[in-house]
Amino acid sequence: MASVNKQSDFISNLGRIYGLYTAGFIGFTLLLAVLEQLGVPKTIIGYLFVFLTISVYALIGYISRTAQLSQYYVAGRQVPAFYNGMATGSDWMSAASFISMAGGLYLQGYNGLAFVLGWTGGYVLVATLLAPYLRKFGQYTVPDFLGARYGGNAARACGVIVLLAASFTYVVAQVFGVGIIASRFLGISFEVAVFVGLAGILVCSMLGGMRAVTWTQVAQYIILIIAYLVPVVWLSTKKYGIPIPELTYGQALSQIYELENKLGILRHHTDAFVNAQGKFSWTEWTNFLALVFCLMVGTASLPHILMRYFTTPNVRDARRSVGWSIFFIFLLYFTAPAYAAFAKLEVYSTVIGQPIASLPDWVQSWSKVAGMLTIRDANGDGILQLAELTLNQDIIVLSTPEIAGLPYVVSGLVAAGGLAAALSTADGLLLALANALSHDVYYRMMDPKASPTRRLVVSRTLLIIVAVIAAAVASTRPSGIIQMVAWAFSLAAAGLFAPLVFGIWWKRTTATGAICGMMSGFLICLFYLVSTRYYPEWFKMTFGTDLWWGIRNISSAIFGLPIAFLVTYVVSLMTKAPSQEMQDFIDSIRVPVGEVAYKEKLE
Repeated sequence: MASVNKQSDFISNLGRIYGLYTAGFIGFTLLLAVLEQLGVPKTIIGYLFVFLTISVYALIGYISRTAQLSQYYVAGRQVPAFYNGMATGSDWMSAASFISMAGGLYLQGYNGLAFVLGWTGGYVLVATLLAPYLRKFGQYTVPDFLGARYGGNAARACGVIVLLAASFTYVVAQVFGVGIIASRFLGISFEVAVFVGLAGILVCSMLGGMRAVTWTQVAQYIILIIAYLVPVVWLSTKKYGIPIPELTYGQALSQIYELENKLGILRHHTDAFVNAQGKFSWTEWTNFLALVFCLMVGTASLPHILMRYFTTPNVRDARRSVGWSIFFIFLLYFTAPAYAAFAKLEVYSTVIGQPIASLPDWVQSWSKVAGMLTIRDANGDGILQLAELTLNQDIIVLSTPEIAGLPYVVSGLVAAGGLAAALSTADGLLLALANALSHDVYYRMMDPKASPTRRLVVSRTLLIIVAVIAAAVASTRPSGIIQMVAWAFSLAAAGLFAPLVFGIWWKRTTATGAICGMMSGFLICLFYLVSTRYYPEWFKMTFGTDLWWGIRNISSAIFGLPIAFLVTYVVSLMTKAPSQEMQDFIDSIRVPVGEVAYKEKLE
């Protein structure tokens, strides 16, 4: 009872607690700004930002530690909608959103908006098709839902397979992002940095499960959104006198246009849906739509995001959480195009057309980080042309403060924000992976009599093992952050969306149909992704083309998802319908009021 009262007091004081936390972080940042003016070395400021913020997360994780299963898996289902929305925003806005999305807009122009549209639009699907009904179903994890809905461990096991593939791909991208930040701001090699960053990832997720991760993610959101907004608001105010970059980046684009004319830069690389010759391309248009679609559906299929809606007190709060999630995500996504515009303006203004021998210090610093920046004097004139500068999209946001000549404390702040984004998502992903292995595989399928203590030990052990493997894979630099994240979305969409949607909205869906649809969609998506990425020559020799209809592998779900729906539908019609009891229960979870009607029997 004392524990319950303590938790209740904590919930009622959340506003005061996080208000003080925010004030403390702002004060800490201002203190470092003063220290910079007093001559404290940049490396010290970088170390303080990285290690002190991780220490705060560790402290929150330690305070929120728990040995209760309900707290470990779903945070006791006591997280208010506002804070659950904030935690979901943090969980969602990974290294891809914080570090890479503006970089994608910087390099791809309008085409990069596919990520903004797809990732944001996905929450419409979450709100209307899944979140409230999964919460009402009353399970702990997505494989738990599949096992309960389709009556057995076969569907649960298939769900675990898809979850592992999608979540592991996603977590590798986060560790990769942490490695970039640690390498640049701690001055260590990328291969070592990924394992240093791994320690920060494990601190929060290992101690307290979903409860610790939830309250840590709220803290991480506060840092990441402050860190993302400060540089671009600063630049907007400095250049145009208005601290609202969303209103001023149109002027930045006009200046970019003038500089491109002055520098003789071809503009077709920023225009929408054009090929290398500057002409409209149906292939580019098709890839844009395919990517938007796959990202939307993938958003509604990611297990670590759907898990967040299992933590709310009731179904109504699950719906409200989605609304708050969209709002908190909007704050960053609405600013990303402005970030890209200001970054490009600064590069054109301060670097392009300048003597290579006298380029700013930041060029040399970032060129040492995992090949993220390269310069070559192709024509031998000693003057840097745009084509001679290669900037990886993963460093655009992180390097913009230095490019713009802002105080180094702002660079440290952005690094802390990027670290918060990567850590928060990695924590959620690792927890989803560990829970799937310990709860859905070990407890549900291998040892149903395992004690709560043993289940928690197994979960934490598996979490460490998965995290170390992810760091090892990330150290090989398999691809860019945003590409790896898009792969994860396609895998989740192709494998999980059909059984989730059919499981809620078509009560005639059978276990055999769901299993066949799930695995056929997932395997086709995986085949296309792996073949076109790692065996393109074999793929071309076998099918006579580099890509099916020119669709890039980041949108692999465009092939797997229709197959998943079709196979699920056909096989379900060919097999025996679910029990009347299950069909009645499916009807009941779509009623907008009331609690779970079948929860006790499912558990």
